[in-house]
Amino acid sequence: QVQLVESGGGLVQPGGSLRLSCAASGSIVSISTMGWYRQAPGKQRELVATTTSGGGGVTAADSVKGRFTISRDNAKNTVYLQMNSLKPEDTAVYYCNAGIRSTWYQQEPANYWGQGTQVTVSS
Repeated sequence: QVQLVESGGGLVQPGGSLRLSCAASGSIVSISTMGWYRQAPGKQRELVATTTSGGGGVTAADSVKGRFTISRDNAKNTVYLQMNSLKPEDTAVYYCNAGIRSTWYQQEPANYWGQGTQVTVSS
């Protein structure tokens, strides 16, 4: 059993900052890609940023480049999203995602999602 638990969402004024955390727990052999997606009301879920297990392979949406930074602590099985210069259009439910192998004989990682955390940017 694997769980992803997010924290750090909330209400912030435009221009403010928030830091999201997502910790993976349970039966974990290895974690490949970890990342963040978001879904605003009435819109499809979209990629925010992802990072590979080594931390060097970062992919980020153009809309967040220069404002959001993704990082991970492999020892803690945790991925972070530092969000600066937040805008009202960043308002969404943010979901953590990870590719996780739970057993040594599992060849491909399974895809897991967190329950989501609400980020609201409003004055």
